[in-house]
Amino acid sequence: MNLALEHTTNQSGQVQDQPVLEIHGRASLRGEVKISGAKNSALAIMAATLLCPEYCRLRNIPNLVDIDRMAQILQSLGVKLARSGDLLDLNTSNLAQLKAPYEIVSQLRASFFVTGPLLARLGLAKIPLPGGCAIGARPVDLHIKGLQALGAEVYIEHGVVSAAVKGRGGKLTGAKVYLDYPSVGATETIMMAATTAVGETRVENAAREPEIVDLANFCRSMGAKIRGDGTNTIIIDGVNSLHSTDYPIIPDRIEAGTFLVAGAITQSEITLDGVVPEHLTAVIAKLEEIGSRIIIEDTRRLRILPGQVLATNIETLPYPGFPTDIQAQFMALLSIAQGNSAITETVFENRMGHGAELNRMGADIRNKSNYALVRGVPRLCGAPVMSTDLRASAALVLAGLAAEGTTIVQGLHHLDRGYENIEGKLRQLGANIERVTFH
Repeated sequence: MNLALEHTTNQSGQVQDQPVLEIHGRASLRGEVKISGAKNSALAIMAATLLCPEYCRLRNIPNLVDIDRMAQILQSLGVKLARSGDLLDLNTSNLAQLKAPYEIVSQLRASFFVTGPLLARLGLAKIPLPGGCAIGARPVDLHIKGLQALGAEVYIEHGVVSAAVKGRGGKLTGAKVYLDYPSVGATETIMMAATTAVGETRVENAAREPEIVDLANFCRSMGAKIRGDGTNTIIIDGVNSLHSTDYPIIPDRIEAGTFLVAGAITQSEITLDGVVPEHLTAVIAKLEEIGSRIIIEDTRRLRILPGQVLATNIETLPYPGFPTDIQAQFMALLSIAQGNSAITETVFENRMGHGAELNRMGADIRNKSNYALVRGVPRLCGAPVMSTDLRASAALVLAGLAAEGTTIVQGLHHLDRGYENIEGKLRQLGANIERVTFH
């Protein structure tokens, strides 16, 4: 499904023949919202099912464009899929080919995740270089170095990454791998590839994100031997084969953080159901620092009691630091804070495009490279704005909820990649928001 349709604009600057979100701001929100399964976790785990030559069932799978694209990639490889609600059944017993189609891979960076499992399972893989949001270089060199350390021969030609295990019966061999940067994707790729490698693999300076732990838990549910996930050293003892499993995906901490910011920016009390509070430690700490109270009601629920919005400084860092995927949403919130805030983006070099769009709504944001100075203003005003990437689109929605007047958010193909029915969930909380198409 290609949501990036050709379009024109009318005299008001509104996109024609493409859906937009029309938001009438200043509505008070109240109630409870159910958080969906984690997109970033689900994508990696869907790829990891290739490790098992049997049947797997995944639960709590969100209904997203990126999930659909990963499903199409798996189907192109011969995987049989059946979906019912948030359940996804996968039969990977008969893989038909080793190369994923470029037209899908080019739209989904997570498509590269199939490389490690294909190498582990079959000893061969061919994957076009991936695409996704234009928020930075995000090279796959760390993935490739890790696979090479495990014994794969890897080369890139005509935009296609080809990998093969020569000799040793097509089996990868355990090795020590040091990552120059704690890349989530590289950690996941190496961990998946090592599950059935001969011997022990040790990944040092590994990423520590909850999605890493979720992938490790999934692999363990299939019989993998993994320890140390959640720390900077992960050890994988290769096993001969993996077996069927039935596994629930963790809640999406980025969606949860987005709804917490929705409560803060609209001065609304909101309850989140189906969350893991410890995954949100950095976000909760910042919200409390700027004036909100977060009440953890139990292991799956928390509530925001908003207060005045005070300025603060934010620096994005790998987990457990402040997440880059919440930076844009906080920029929207800090645009109406009392005082001046500084935001430093250290993870992706091109992730400040939303600043200019927020300025169209009356914000006072000065961007330079990966740094933004945010001078708080008394209020935002509705305007037509364009999403520049997935999380920027969420930030513009949040700003529209708080702004006076009407905001038109364009570029919903970004938003639909990572938020399941966000306008429906916001409407249930009392937001005046609707998806419309202008002709």
